[in-house]
Amino acid sequence: MEPPWWRRPSTLPLVLAVMALLIVVVGGSIRINDAGESCPEWPTCFGTWHFVVSEDDQAAYWAANPDQIDSRGEDHRYTVFQIFVEWFHRMLVGVIALPIVYNVLATRKWRGRYGSTVERAAQFSAALLVIQATAGYVTVRFDNADWTVALHLSLACIFTAGLLWQHMAMRITEGASWAFLQAPAPFVAAQSVRVHSMTAAVGLLLVLGAWVSSSAGGQYNQSCSVGFPDGWPKCQGSFLPSLDGPGIFIQMIHRFGALLVGLVLVLGVSNLRMASKQEPGSAELVKLAEITTGIWMLNVMVGGSYIVFAKVGDFPEWLSLLHLVVGVGAFLAAVVLMFATRFAGAQNNTSSGSGEQE
Repeated sequence: MEPPWWRRPSTLPLVLAVMALLIVVVGGSIRINDAGESCPEWPTCFGTWHFVVSEDDQAAYWAANPDQIDSRGEDHRYTVFQIFVEWFHRMLVGVIALPIVYNVLATRKWRGRYGSTVERAAQFSAALLVIQATAGYVTVRFDNADWTVALHLSLACIFTAGLLWQHMAMRITEGASWAFLQAPAPFVAAQSVRVHSMTAAVGLLLVLGAWVSSSAGGQYNQSCSVGFPDGWPKCQGSFLPSLDGPGIFIQMIHRFGALLVGLVLVLGVSNLRMASKQEPGSAELVKLAEITTGIWMLNVMVGGSYIVFAKVGDFPEWLSLLHLVVGVGAFLAAVVLMFATRFAGAQNNTSSGSGEQE
């Protein structure tokens, strides 16, 4: 009899993936609360290990450390809440480090059951956490430059994806009877490149969105104006606006990127559906592709709502956070689709090998 889910070893990487998602959400909250530079150095914050830093203490710190003055200038003061959000984000990274180390040690002990590949996956996650922490330092060092924010988010998503892969691999070894594992070998072989392309497209859009949202501190959010339809789906009242205005070029790159990714997803799902009619048993993979595309469509609406419901100089930042969360969800859904395809292919190869030996 299979033990309950909370006693399965495969639950550990799943819990870690949920924790990683929480870190991503808190990281997004830093941006929407304009707290990206509220801890001027790393790993301490205003020279302390806590978040209660008064305005007088901030002034004293700037006076003693003029080289740490950020882009807002030495007269700017952060609220305790802003400092707390940044501090809490860093604390979560420290908290997850302990179970990540345990994950490495546990998979070494479980090598006989789950194999060395799962052990290497745990080691990969541990190494990536160190790299991610380094990227956090770089982000602070360069005052949240757009490329550092995009790098930080990308690494966080890869970190989460690695944990999901480990969970899926361990569950399959434990005997999980997921329907996608029965996908026919010809279907998997023919559609593998398409599935990988869909995942890569969603990943690139996520990085592009992070770059756009952090460019010039987000001050280009209203470069396309606001409201419906002049702000969205149009920009400055036109579907093909002049690119001379500040930030319009950046905004249009993001929008056209979303459109191209949408075409890749819609065409990909269409082709998968057509192919599945000839290969019974592949419906589960098609369903995963449809879920990925559906989440992408939802995120397009969330992103549009951010512009539609905005007022000049006043944006509903909770929608910006939701846009990030749904975007990450679309990427992880695409990653699960890609992993499912690869596991189905591996399962087919194993079955073929067993048949040949018999």
